[in-house]
Amino acid sequence: MFADRAKIYIRSGKGGDGHVSFRREKYVPAGGPDGGDGGRGGDVIFVVDEGLNTLIDYRNVRKYKAQDGENGGQRNCRGKDGEDIVLKVPQGTVIKELESGKVIADMSGDNRRFVILKGGKGGNGNQHYATSTMQAPKYAQPGQPAQELELMLELKVIADVGLVGFPNVGKSTFLSRVTNARPKIANYHFTTLNPNLGVVDLEGTKGFVIADIPGLIEGASEGVGLGHEFLRHIERTKVIIHIVDAAGTEGRDPIEDIYAINRELEAYNPEIATRPTVIAANKIDAIYEEDSEVLQKIKAEFEPKGIDVFPISAVSGQGVKELLYRVNEMLQEIGEDVTVFEQEFFPEIDALNGEDEAYTVTFDEEEQEYVIEGPKIEKMLGYTNLDSEKGFTFFQNFLKNSGILEELEQLGIQDGDTVRMYGLVFDYYK
Repeated sequence: MFADRAKIYIRSGKGGDGHVSFRREKYVPAGGPDGGDGGRGGDVIFVVDEGLNTLIDYRNVRKYKAQDGENGGQRNCRGKDGEDIVLKVPQGTVIKELESGKVIADMSGDNRRFVILKGGKGGNGNQHYATSTMQAPKYAQPGQPAQELELMLELKVIADVGLVGFPNVGKSTFLSRVTNARPKIANYHFTTLNPNLGVVDLEGTKGFVIADIPGLIEGASEGVGLGHEFLRHIERTKVIIHIVDAAGTEGRDPIEDIYAINRELEAYNPEIATRPTVIAANKIDAIYEEDSEVLQKIKAEFEPKGIDVFPISAVSGQGVKELLYRVNEMLQEIGEDVTVFEQEFFPEIDALNGEDEAYTVTFDEEEQEYVIEGPKIEKMLGYTNLDSEKGFTFFQNFLKNSGILEELEQLGIQDGDTVRMYGLVFDYYK
């Protein structure tokens, strides 16, 4: 079975606890603290594996845990870091938070490796807490807790062109003629249950990838049949080839079929319905004349709307080359960018928002600056690399989602005012 969805549970490693111990050496009756730090917990990392094309492995194993960091030891021994867990997925896999359905990562384009959950930091040993007034501290810092998430993995096929149409209109026959794909072909409804991919090689061009999106039925956008399972694969395609049975071999009206499929695409995702489209009026080998009344009606209905109609025969190959060269022109006009779904869910922010640790937002009259402090803020800064674009986006989202920006505005902050967060100082601009 083709597996394009899977629900899994992931957990990063807990940070090891810091250790409490004191030097015990001959002739040193009162040695100082020598408790070692805990090791870092392992991360949960997703990587793209070009050899995979399904998510079937994640149907069989549902839970994945990185290794915990080891606790610190005496004599300043630092605990061993926990091992990361690396999960391999096919290109095109979209990783979503299960409950909200929001995108965490899209393993497409340049995104080949993504750290979903970071392991907890190891706690400091008691050696870090010695002071002139407290020379024998009897406490150490616990390691940061593990993070956990339930995920929905969805494979959205990466193809330049998608074939759509009702079952039995000849999509599989067309794909087998124009590409190296060899889909199973039979004369019954819902033949194709897997999205078949193939590469079209055209003389004088670099070619493109085409996907036969399995036969749709009315109600597919509402999940009737296997509608949602199939529709998600068309979300990345740049051009749509809509294949219809121009000969009406099953007594269907090709014009009504086109509108019916378009309604399903629009109901599922309105943006898909606006993609550039061409119509392949198939099975003209079963029509006595190429200029038949049916073909003329299809052209009269759609060509005024800017949609080209190509009479073709997937069996004999008639008209297929002209169609493919037109599709290639459309792709060149669009460009090469792959549709990549933007990140909507940030696990670190969610983990921080789920905690009740207090923070304060105050105005320092003497320094004339706004000060944000608290354990939650310290953790956020520990998680975040503000030098990276993604880290800075995370930082901004945290300030907004945690209510800090709102509190700053209530205190009367203005553009250009200074904000201090521990060692970080920045100017505020709305």
